[in-house]
Amino acid sequence: MLERFERFNETTSRWAESIGFGAVVFMVALTVVDVVGTKTMRLPVPGSLDMMALAQLIAISFAAAMTLIRGRHVSVEFFVMLLPRRARALVDCAVQLLCLALFAVIVWRLFEVGYFQQTGNEVTPTIRIPLAPFPYLAALAMVPVCLVFAQRFLSSLLSLVGDER
Repeated sequence: MLERFERFNETTSRWAESIGFGAVVFMVALTVVDVVGTKTMRLPVPGSLDMMALAQLIAISFAAAMTLIRGRHVSVEFFVMLLPRRARALVDCAVQLLCLALFAVIVWRLFEVGYFQQTGNEVTPTIRIPLAPFPYLAALAMVPVCLVFAQRFLSSLLSLVGDER
């Protein structure tokens, strides 16, 4: 059962990663067009900074889950490695639960930010792109991160219970 959950998380995270990759490709293309237009024709892309900031939000948030799955985030574990196996499992269980709680709060707060930007009709300063969809998208992108932490918590909980036998 846990293996199916893990496969689901990986599939969902891979899908989200492709959206993040699309945002990176957009940022590269926008940079090329902006630089070439500015240097050759003195014609920069209007609102390129606004679009770049929003694309960065999409790229980072949608790539987070797959980055977590692949173990690319920074972690400090030299102290934990000195603990006995059962204590390591307990620490891992607590850390996964805290991370799950943190990202659940992040999802909730991103939805709140999106709502306030939506009701306030907030837009980017230069080309007036509505800001409200972007926190909603970032919140949606954090859901796979929550699922990965939930799966890891369950896995560490099972290993902790398995150590008692």
